[in-house]
Amino acid sequence: MTRKIAVVSAGLSDPSSTRMLADRIVQAVFTELDARGEEREARVFELRDVAHDITNNLLTGFAPKALADVNAYVTGADALIAVTPIFSTSYSGLFKSWLDALDRDALDGTPVLLGATAGTARHSLAIDYAMRPLFTYLHAEPISTGVFAASSDWGAEADQVAPLAKRIDRAARELADRLTRSAPTERPDPYDPAAYL
Repeated sequence: MTRKIAVVSAGLSDPSSTRMLADRIVQAVFTELDARGEEREARVFELRDVAHDITNNLLTGFAPKALADVNAYVTGADALIAVTPIFSTSYSGLFKSWLDALDRDALDGTPVLLGATAGTARHSLAIDYAMRPLFTYLHAEPISTGVFAASSDWGAEADQVAPLAKRIDRAARELADRLTRSAPTERPDPYDPAAYL
């Protein structure tokens, strides 16, 4: 059975370090799953591509098709990799607005690998004090290792105390462990009347 991984990047620029981090994480997860003989697929979604749709959804209560497609894939995925830039010590407004536009039960029981980027390592705890409680509130299951990348983590000046690649590999291994310990997530269709009988 193919493991479906949704990857959501809330980076605003093109290219963005947030998207670069998301790409590196999903590649590391693929490497882990390949080593275990697991079939896998992933789709990467850039929230900036559906930013207007997110606003329209919040105003009208209806998701335009592009946003509905993102949310449908995320809801049906076996795991989520969620990466946001950190602004004013927390996740971005675009990231939170997308979660507000997502069905409240969409992430119930879903393993989530949390990632974040910022200009300085001073924001590295944002994953634990801002992102993790948010996903726990949504009844998702964040894995224990989050991946934070500051500007100093990219290029020749990268921090050699705990290199970014090692942090990514550890988180990828934890997510792969979580995925291979259990059958792929199968949640009932919330619009199926039989689910309520």
